[in-house]
Amino acid sequence: MDREKLIDQLDLGGYVARFEALLAREKPLFLEGDRGLHYRFIRALESVDFKPPPKVRNLENLWMRLGKQGTLGLDDIFEIVKIVRYFLYLKSLKIENEVGEWLETIEIPEAISQIERMFDEKGNLEDRVDERLASLKEARRQNREAIRQTLARMLNNAKTAPYLVDRQIHYVNDEEALLVRGGFNHVMKATVIGRTSAGFFYVIPESVAKLKEKEAGIVSRLEEVYAQIAKKISVTLQGWLKFLKFIDAAFDRFDHYQARMQMARMEDLAFVLPSRGEAIRLADFAHPALSHPRPVTIDFSKKVLMITGVNAGGKTMLLKSILAAAWLAKYLLPMKCDAKKTTIGSFKEIVAIIEDPQNVKNDISTFAGRMREFSRLFSKSRVLVGVDEIELGTDSDEAASLFKVMIEALMARDVKVVVTTHHKRLASMMAGDREVELVAAVYDEARQSPTYTFLQGIIGKSYAFETAERYGVPRNIVARAKAEYGEDKERLNELIERSSVLEKELREKKEALEKKLAALERERARYKEKNDSLEAELNAKKRELEAIYEAATKEARAALKERDSAAIHRRLNKAHKMTQKAKVEAPAPIERFAVGDRVKYRKNRGTIVALKAREATIEVDGMKLRVPLSELKRSGNPPKAPKKRKVEVKLQRDNATASVKLDLHGLRAEEALERLDKFLSDALLAGFDEVLIYHGIGTGRLARAVREFLKAHPSVRGFSDAPQHMGGFGATVVKL
Repeated sequence: MDREKLIDQLDLGGYVARFEALLAREKPLFLEGDRGLHYRFIRALESVDFKPPPKVRNLENLWMRLGKQGTLGLDDIFEIVKIVRYFLYLKSLKIENEVGEWLETIEIPEAISQIERMFDEKGNLEDRVDERLASLKEARRQNREAIRQTLARMLNNAKTAPYLVDRQIHYVNDEEALLVRGGFNHVMKATVIGRTSAGFFYVIPESVAKLKEKEAGIVSRLEEVYAQIAKKISVTLQGWLKFLKFIDAAFDRFDHYQARMQMARMEDLAFVLPSRGEAIRLADFAHPALSHPRPVTIDFSKKVLMITGVNAGGKTMLLKSILAAAWLAKYLLPMKCDAKKTTIGSFKEIVAIIEDPQNVKNDISTFAGRMREFSRLFSKSRVLVGVDEIELGTDSDEAASLFKVMIEALMARDVKVVVTTHHKRLASMMAGDREVELVAAVYDEARQSPTYTFLQGIIGKSYAFETAERYGVPRNIVARAKAEYGEDKERLNELIERSSVLEKELREKKEALEKKLAALERERARYKEKNDSLEAELNAKKRELEAIYEAATKEARAALKERDSAAIHRRLNKAHKMTQKAKVEAPAPIERFAVGDRVKYRKNRGTIVALKAREATIEVDGMKLRVPLSELKRSGNPPKAPKKRKVEVKLQRDNATASVKLDLHGLRAEEALERLDKFLSDALLAGFDEVLIYHGIGTGRLARAVREFLKAHPSVRGFSDAPQHMGGFGATVVKL
């Protein structure tokens, strides 16, 4: 979908215009490259005070001319100087974060710095660049002063006074002239350059004309010097063309960052980094087009969100808010919301089917136009689609069946759909689907007006009669319409609305029962496993006892064969000692654990966050471990809270335990990778499914080496930056 059309459909035109005004030059809004990296750089600017970049032209044409050995004008060169000068300013700020590290990698060549120093703040060449400049500028200044004095003498000359219309210097076509009467040639030699309607003449005295010719010669020589300097600078720039293209691209990149940060500061907005999934959960989101918005909080985790309810109750604005939030997140543009509680998924494309597509020129109806727009969706995936008034333009009963099937087909193609509708039939048909969420616009019947709030899980009533009356339709006409509609249909609508509520309640009860059954099944499996284990232990103990008693019996029989009483006593004592080894211990009671229990696993203490038949997932110092239930013990001590400062842990592993953290600070890349390889092997043997690696930020070389190693490791399922309290960008969480 055309970007400008989508911006207009979502009412984001004003927002985008305000944002683009903050850019140094016009450019596409989308940031190419690693979105996570761009997000970190933008957030890194939050703590930095800096002045915005100067306005700069697009320089693609300059690079083409330099590539063809062309000569740039001084105005063109100054555009390049402005970019170089801004980067020198940024580097002088000594920014101490990722942005500062990036700026340090941009080294301005001395030849380019010398060119930058040739210009003053207004873009004029400094006189010291060429000694001829100062003398020519002084000559031009003196000549201008001579022209001024010559004209002043003529204005005050007694001979010329009778012929002067006034004592002012007039500018005609940028030329200084005197306004005189006819007959002026008796007292001065001058050239007529204009005439007034009253018959007066604009003239340039001959002496002034000669001075102007002299000035033209000075200006010509000055332009010649400028051209020579521009040619010399252009030759230097040609040798640094690759660097100039690089710094031009870097300027655009920083321009993206600073404009977003300025926008966030000016309008008190927040940034939301799109997540890898498709769930959308908005918390206190406010559409930027509204001056006094009512914040929207909505959970759109399912594949379809169907918005029903009162007319003029904010259904369309809710649809636009959801699509606008996804679009702003996609472009890393700030928005008004609670960023900590807001989650927005990633989508390849955002499509809005909002307008009436009817067009007389194309001979297309409303419904046909809608069908054409829908047909384009069946070849797409990972798309967010918003459809306003889905029933527009056709019979409601037929449309309900058609749209139900089409929405289900889109769901199968991984298309996420948000719909506004007055189709109670369509809403009731879709209500039973687990991937469909119903939302109703709430109407205040006491005040007879919409509240512009929404209630999830029900089908809303349109309140068409009340809306018509509120907007001026005569009350008697509304009353007649109600009578035509009939009480039976009204009760039918109420039953439909009530049935959707009951269906939701039954579905929730069913899910709760399924969870209880699953928990009981896990307990049954645990008891069976424990029973099998006890049975195996019992059989082993039985075999052990049989062996002991058999050996003791043999020893007792041997004693009976002895004739010496001392030998008999020795053998009997030996047999007695053998029987003492046969001890039977009572089996340990079966421990019953639940989510939230505090437990000990080897040397780690944590909390159970999930349970299965034979294993549990526990959280230890912010890390999640999957461990056997049989190795868990109860712990009365609460788990340690994650520390907000960086924790250094040295890897020490023996045969009994392994660490979930590895510190690589200060190591060379080769040594660090050896440690990392051994650490991952130990972690896998210990059964860990998530570990933490500290590598620091620094130059980024060690972090890159670690991540390249992790990408190639066959047992690594994935990895990401650690949370801020666990090391942030200086640490990596690895899933095994």
